[in-house]
Amino acid sequence: MTYLAKVLKENRAAQLAEIAIVFLLSFAVIFVGWNLVGSDLFARQAIVWFANLLMLVTVWLGLRVRGQTWSHFGFRCTPHGFRSLCRRVVLSIVVLACALAAFVAGSVVMAGVTPAAQSADMSGYNYLQGNLPMLLAALAGVYVVSSFGEEVIYRGFLINRLAEIGHGRKKAWRIAVVTGAVIFGLVHFSWGITGVVQTAFMGLALGIAYLLTQRDLWVLVLAHACIDTLLLVQLYGAGS
Repeated sequence: MTYLAKVLKENRAAQLAEIAIVFLLSFAVIFVGWNLVGSDLFARQAIVWFANLLMLVTVWLGLRVRGQTWSHFGFRCTPHGFRSLCRRVVLSIVVLACALAAFVAGSVVMAGVTPAAQSADMSGYNYLQGNLPMLLAALAGVYVVSSFGEEVIYRGFLINRLAEIGHGRKKAWRIAVVTGAVIFGLVHFSWGITGVVQTAFMGLALGIAYLLTQRDLWVLVLAHACIDTLLLVQLYGAGS
């Protein structure tokens, strides 16, 4: 084990610094990029995708330093076969239903806090309305950086690293799930306060599902892909 790997595995300050670096680099890219492209909605979205890819690379570097693989976060190779595939698909449908229910619950909570609460602000996706080529391009990008990328970052990386800071105790895992959900909500700040609460609730459901499936990240990626597809297709149809 290298000295840096030992520090990352044993030093809490170094572990927190790693998490901070992953997110601060992304936020810096978004802040600078959005100022450069102005109000071009698709360009702003592309910058978010690039920032997510940068986060994935940084997460991968952390794994490499530790001598770990993606399986540490839940990308495990299970026996191939129809039964194994069906199991994951069924679980992903259950997770999808729970995540959507949590998203709706966030709306209900916000309506109770302030009757004037609106739904999440999706104006940043107006470029999709009635534009089929743009929808297809957005789906391709989202499957990589959101369906896959966000599950790696906010469930695989963030929950595991936060739990490791708490030495993997049960309480540490619970705190990690809640903290991860809050951060997942906050990074959707462009959706407005209601969108932040909705996605935080959804992140909580996904985090709990992550633990209940023995951290099978493939299940969550499939569920997230379905969520993203439903969202983007709905936004596309809004322009019809």
